[in-house]
Amino acid sequence: MPLETPLTLMHLSLGAKMVPFAGYTMPISYPPGIIAEHHHTRAQAGLFDVSHMGQVTVSGQDVAEQLERLMPANFLSLSPGCSTYALLTNDDGGVRDDLIATHLDGDRFFLVINAGNKHADVAYLKASLPDLTFEMHETRALMALQGPLARLVMQRLSDVSSTLTFMTGAVDCVAGIDAWVTCSGYTGEDGFEISVAAADAAALMTALLAEPEVEAVGLGARDSLRLEAGLCLHGHELSPTITPIEAGLRWAVSPVRRAGGVRAGGYPGSDVIDRQLAEGVTQKRVGLKVEGRRPVRAEESLLNSEGRCIGRTCSDAFGATAGGPLAMGYVEAEYANVGTSLHVEVRGKRVDLTVVSLPIVAQRYFRG
Repeated sequence: MPLETPLTLMHLSLGAKMVPFAGYTMPISYPPGIIAEHHHTRAQAGLFDVSHMGQVTVSGQDVAEQLERLMPANFLSLSPGCSTYALLTNDDGGVRDDLIATHLDGDRFFLVINAGNKHADVAYLKASLPDLTFEMHETRALMALQGPLARLVMQRLSDVSSTLTFMTGAVDCVAGIDAWVTCSGYTGEDGFEISVAAADAAALMTALLAEPEVEAVGLGARDSLRLEAGLCLHGHELSPTITPIEAGLRWAVSPVRRAGGVRAGGYPGSDVIDRQLAEGVTQKRVGLKVEGRRPVRAEESLLNSEGRCIGRTCSDAFGATAGGPLAMGYVEAEYANVGTSLHVEVRGKRVDLTVVSLPIVAQRYFRG
C-alpha cells in the first residue's frame, strides 16, 4: 500500500485527484486542473505538499570535509544558513541522486533528498561516511510555497522568512507554528520550502490556503513548471549513466573541486568529470519546443533530417506559460545548438521539434 503524508486528508477534503508516486499517494491535481494550477503559480502563489521528500540531519566532526568525499560541492565554504545544490556521483561520473544541503550550524547539515531514493541514499551515506550521524525526520512534513506573491504571503505570516534570499534558510515561526524555512523550490519561481512537525502540517496548510493569493497545486503542475524552468528530475534528466557535464550542470561542480582547484577531486567519478570539463562531451541535455499541438512523450527517439536516431526525450509536459507542448532530451553534441530541427515518430506520424535554450521560461529566484 502507498504511504500517506501528514496532509493526505487535507488533499482529499480539497477534492484532489490522488495517484501513486515514489511510494506515496500524492495529489496530481485539484478541481481547477493542472493548467490552471500552473498559471496560478506563475502569477500568484501555489502551495505544494512535498512531504514525501527525505529530510535528513547529518552531524559529526569535520562533516563538511566528509560530505565532499561523495559530492563535488563546496561544503567547506558554506556559511551557516546557506544552501547548495549537490550531486551524489558514482565511479563513472554518473549521478546517483541530486539533493539540497543547508549548513545549519557548526557540524550540522540538513539534506532534502528525492523521495524515491531517500532510503537508499541514506544507507549509502551511512556506509560511506560511518563517522557521521544521519537522522531521517520521518515525523516532519514539508510544504513548498511558490510564486511571485509567495514572499508577500510570508511577510504577513512569518517573522524572518520574507527576508531570506535564494538558497538561504532560517528557523522561523509561520502562522504561529515553529518551522525551518528555506528560500528554495523547484518551479523556477521565488518561494519557500517549509518544514514543520507532522502534527502541525494541516494547521499550517489551512493558514496558508486562507491567504487570498494561495491555492493548492499538485504534482502535475509541479512537473510542467520545473520543465519550463529547465530543472532536472532524477530518473529523467539525471541518472547513474548521465554525468553532470552532459546534463549541463557544470556549475554544480564547484571550481575548487575541479582539476587545478584547491580541493580538486576526491569524490567518485572525479576523473571522468574533469576529463569532460576539459575535452567536452558527446551528448548534451537540450530543451525542445514541439511544433504544433501534438505532444511527445519521454523516451521517444529523436531523429535528424535523415531519420537517424541522434538522441531521446527524457521529460515532457504541456508548457502552459510557454503556450504549447515541451520536452527535454539528450542529443549528440553536434545537434545541441539552439534552432536545430529534429523530429519524432508518434504512432506513425511525424512530429517536428526545435532545440531551444534552457530555461524555456526565465527563472525568477529572489537573490536580493
